[in-house]
Amino acid sequence: MKYECVAELRGEYPVAMMCRLLQIKPGGYYAWRRRPPSARSVENERYRKQIAEIHAESDSVYGARKVRDTLNDLGFFPGRHRIARLMRAMGLKGCPKKRYKVTTQSDHGYRVAPNHLDRRFEADRPNQRWVADITYIPTREGWLYLAAVMDLYSKAIVGWSMSDRLNRDIVLRALTMAIYRRAPSGELIHHSDRGSQYASSDFQALLSEHGIECSMSEAGSCYDNAAMEGWFGLLKRERVNRRRYQTRNEARSDVFDYIERFYNRRRPHGSAGRMSPLRYEAATLNETVH
Repeated sequence: MKYECVAELRGEYPVAMMCRLLQIKPGGYYAWRRRPPSARSVENERYRKQIAEIHAESDSVYGARKVRDTLNDLGFFPGRHRIARLMRAMGLKGCPKKRYKVTTQSDHGYRVAPNHLDRRFEADRPNQRWVADITYIPTREGWLYLAAVMDLYSKAIVGWSMSDRLNRDIVLRALTMAIYRRAPSGELIHHSDRGSQYASSDFQALLSEHGIECSMSEAGSCYDNAAMEGWFGLLKRERVNRRRYQTRNEARSDVFDYIERFYNRRRPHGSAGRMSPLRYEAATLNETVH
């Protein structure tokens, strides 16, 4: 490692000075330079290039585990700890998680539904269990609100809507998109919090029209909708918190890119066989990713 350090910095500092500070002999360093690189060094150099490309393509959000998954897809199988060491040496890291903050307001007069989902955040088939929620995205023009619907089979975001106003229209549009895209036909549970948007008569009528059973979290329990809250946390730390949006339109474009280009089609998901959500569906259902 000392020889490698000297080799990396030799264009900036005198070799003799660095050898003296590192307590190595210059002759030993030059002999090391003349030796052919080891097989592991050659392999590490190849991994460095691939890691740099993968990390850049992920918008610098992948940690060692996600980089490993992507390398596995390419037919390379280095250990996660080896990747982590290389990433540290390269100054690369993923995005750490932040604590959840409750924002839902449920003090309204609408009737609420029982918790039929009961924290069963997995599904045996698509369109069996959907979860939904609303989050807030800051811009210099003010808040941009995002409503999203996730299919728990693959964790794909199947419906979404954005607006500068927080009302029932935003959740109606997100659900309408999910219904249009997925055309659910069997028994389907739609789970959300107790917010007035989801409890509104218009939203409940749309669920009933398509034979979708409504489920709602218990009062004050964010864990009852942990899958959707977890995805919002992912969106925030991998994209939103790393930006300073000047306008709502700028934020809309970026969130659209994250959902449709990156998350649904490219980002590997641990509960989806370490594949992207739509790729997981294609692999398990013998379909084509669109």
